[in-house]
Amino acid sequence: MATPRGRRTQAAELVVRLLREGLVESTHRVQAVVSDDRGRILSVAGSAETATFIRSALKPFQALAVTTTGTLERYSLSDRDLAIICSSHRGTVEQVRQAFNILWRADIDPSALQCPIPPGKKSPLEYNCSGKHAGMLAVCQQRNWTLNSYLQINHPVQQLILQKLAELLGMPGEEFIAARDDCGAPTYFLQMGQMSTLYARLASGNSLDMERIIRAMVHHPVLIAGEGEFDTELMRLTEGELVSKAGAEGIQCIGRVGEGMGLAIKVMDGAKRAKHAVAVHLLRQMGWISPSVSESLSELFMNSGTASRLEVSGDLSMI
Repeated sequence: MATPRGRRTQAAELVVRLLREGLVESTHRVQAVVSDDRGRILSVAGSAETATFIRSALKPFQALAVTTTGTLERYSLSDRDLAIICSSHRGTVEQVRQAFNILWRADIDPSALQCPIPPGKKSPLEYNCSGKHAGMLAVCQQRNWTLNSYLQINHPVQQLILQKLAELLGMPGEEFIAARDDCGAPTYFLQMGQMSTLYARLASGNSLDMERIIRAMVHHPVLIAGEGEFDTELMRLTEGELVSKAGAEGIQCIGRVGEGMGLAIKVMDGAKRAKHAVAVHLLRQMGWISPSVSESLSELFMNSGTASRLEVSGDLSMI
């Protein structure tokens, strides 16, 4: 896949170290890219051409299947419903009830969900991707598409999602590489520059459908992840200025709302703690968060114990 700008962009990676009483205990290598909503790479650490699976950071774009088909209006779904569709939730009572609400309004039995049942739980509604799956099923119900194969890559709902992704990145759908995510739905193998471009376009305000997704996420941050989780705390502290969505294996994507700028982060060994530390470091460096927000986030996500803390070295290089 070509970069959004069509040329190679590369700079030194960021490094995250876990320090225990000042001594290095662990080290993580991290790549990051900032793009604008025209697909131009603005700054980079590592390589904008590094490709990896976007994982759950894809969810706001999978939600376009709901916002562009009249499904919200057909079943009187609210911004809270749209937020849970975009979420990687913790299975709290509030979150599970919101996912169930989508199915109830669309007259779909919860047994239609094909996401796993979490260990020690009783229902797929408690799985962190149940909102996304409920949204896909609601689209199928609204369009009279079959429910029992909704996760197959050739199913109309998945083809619709792929079409939206292809339109946003300006490339043919057949060029995308897909694989099954842990929840069973397709996810895509994208370059870092493409991920940052997606979030720049999401946050640009140029699309009413994406604007509604942004509003749902930033107004209901607890539904997106949960108390104490990075996405929730960042969106709550920045009060609608940033939209944030994590993905597994060290993926973190953030958009600057109304500014048309997106940040994508990938920790090469997949460590969750390192992506949070880098996000705080870069958001502070770029001026996307205030000193007080930076301090609050650092306290939450850069101190990993009474005797240890995370330290980030390196900067984004302007292109």
